[in-house]
Amino acid sequence: MAEELQVLGFWASPFSRRVELALKLKGVEYQHIEEDLPHNKSHLLLQYNPIHKKVPVLVHHGKPISESLVILEYIDEIWKNNPLLPQNPYERALARFWAKYIEDKVVVAMLKAAKAKIEDREKGLEEAGEALEPLEKELGSKRFFGGEKIGFVDVVGTVVAYWVPAIDEAVGIQMLGTNRFPNVKKWSEEVVNHGVVKQILPPKDKLVAYLRTVLRSN
Repeated sequence: MAEELQVLGFWASPFSRRVELALKLKGVEYQHIEEDLPHNKSHLLLQYNPIHKKVPVLVHHGKPISESLVILEYIDEIWKNNPLLPQNPYERALARFWAKYIEDKVVVAMLKAAKAKIEDREKGLEEAGEALEPLEKELGSKRFFGGEKIGFVDVVGTVVAYWVPAIDEAVGIQMLGTNRFPNVKKWSEEVVNHGVVKQILPPKDKLVAYLRTVLRSN
């Protein structure tokens, strides 16, 4: 029941949106609780995530879980239908590796490039490109990271497929807007045009305007 499952999130956060995507792919009902970030964090958020005080937080039967990758694995373990992670142990390990790579390497490099001063931007873009190269090779001609069906790495990678082009537009740079990463671009189009993914994506114009404000203020 939706009242037994809550997601504390923020409309522009790719990390809380990926949690909602996982639940929708599973067909699980939930209650979304929108946070007014960054300055007006609710008492629920501070209560359920007192350490990091960040979204997303999944609350299942009153028990909170934080950190989006942890939440995704929890969702996949609790609701067995439409599995996100592969059943084969080796393939499952690889999926975890690439999800962590996106989180720790790609996202960090791209945020660094987006926030870089003009004189440091070329270096930042080169580092972002270096972070994308392994994804380009891993994808090859595959539709999704796991093959023909959207899975764990794709859910995590929505930050690359949708948020990075929005950052490009907001800041006036090109991380994915070149011909350097055709496999990543093709995969991105597959992801953002997926019927369920479309349900959780924030409006592009609104997101770009928000990112423009946030990135220029940092």
